[in-house]
Amino acid sequence: MSKKIFVVYGHHNTKTSFNASIRDVFIDEAKKLGHRIDLINLYEEKPIPFFDGSQPSEQILQYRERLEKSDVLFMISPCYNLRATAILENWIDLVLAPKWFFSFKRLVGNWGYPVPGAMKNRLAIMSMSYGGNWFSIQTWFQNIPFRRIKAGVLKLGGMKTTYLRFYEVLPDMPKSKFESYMNKVRSLAKSL
Repeated sequence: MSKKIFVVYGHHNTKTSFNASIRDVFIDEAKKLGHRIDLINLYEEKPIPFFDGSQPSEQILQYRERLEKSDVLFMISPCYNLRATAILENWIDLVLAPKWFFSFKRLVGNWGYPVPGAMKNRLAIMSMSYGGNWFSIQTWFQNIPFRRIKAGVLKLGGMKTTYLRFYEVLPDMPKSKFESYMNKVRSLAKSL
């Protein structure tokens, strides 16, 4: 069944980076399978301000409207300083925000639980690429972006989540490793 996939690309190199390859290979494979793509390259969009407590801008409301028409949210970013890129983190903070993405049901005082909002039960995919090896990332850094984005933000919104991790993504990566990673991306598109 054809799905509409909202792709949020958060890397400054929109042409030749490893993350651009993930984006392009995924989109090519998804289109071959009949899926529809709604792509935003955050570095090519009108910049959004950092959260300052004001109401969502028209640009944020348009992103939300586009998301509501989508079956899948796919975010792509390298890991910088144990986080996704600042531009993607800011997009998450502004777009996937209360009360649209989730609200909070108060029980007693400050105790309660999140109530999923507009994206409940839809699929969210987070792709993160790391320069380090899997052992150091998963052991010493405890997958901080994974835990915060997938187990934190996306869970608050009630989304089903898939997480792609790519390790040792360096300029001199062997071609065989690059191709195995791109096959992983193709498999993801086929699994939707």
